[in-house]
Amino acid sequence: MEKIQEPKKYMNPYLAGFLLGLTMIAAFYFSGRGLGASGAIKSTVTAVVSAVAPAHADKSEFYASYKGEGSSPMNSWLVYEMLGFIFGALISGIIAGRIKKDIVKPPKITSRTRLIMAGLGGVAAGIGATLGRGCTSGAGLTGMSNLSLAGFISFMAMFGGAFMFSFFLRKFWINKA
Repeated sequence: MEKIQEPKKYMNPYLAGFLLGLTMIAAFYFSGRGLGASGAIKSTVTAVVSAVAPAHADKSEFYASYKGEGSSPMNSWLVYEMLGFIFGALISGIIAGRIKKDIVKPPKITSRTRLIMAGLGGVAAGIGATLGRGCTSGAGLTGMSNLSLAGFISFMAMFGGAFMFSFFLRKFWINKA
């Protein structure tokens, strides 16, 4: 008889919040800034545009602000932070036994639909981060840790929008047959 393994539990949310707070303090101490991810995407886009269309990148004020004086836009602490997020999540998933060969999805949708919806969600989050002048980490967490009114408003708007849209999009992640 095959032994059924129970899924490993997630970290206690209070402990996770406390550790996130310590991470925020460490970020301020070591870099003088809080956490953020959308700047890394802008640096990556700037590097790609500079490689593909250097004349366009040189003429654009937007790209010039990320390009800097003779340095690579990829040599930014935000890029290294994002690489840390990616590899940290991978290591955490491996340690917790959450890396699977199959795509986790509800039974009513295909793996392709799940991946398309995840990609669209990422694009929507990126557009929102650009329009909102920061992502959930930068505008929300860092803003709130500075007791910025804009940080609290940003976080409420992000969660309010997510709550509002979740009613319509929940079939793409709820596992009810």
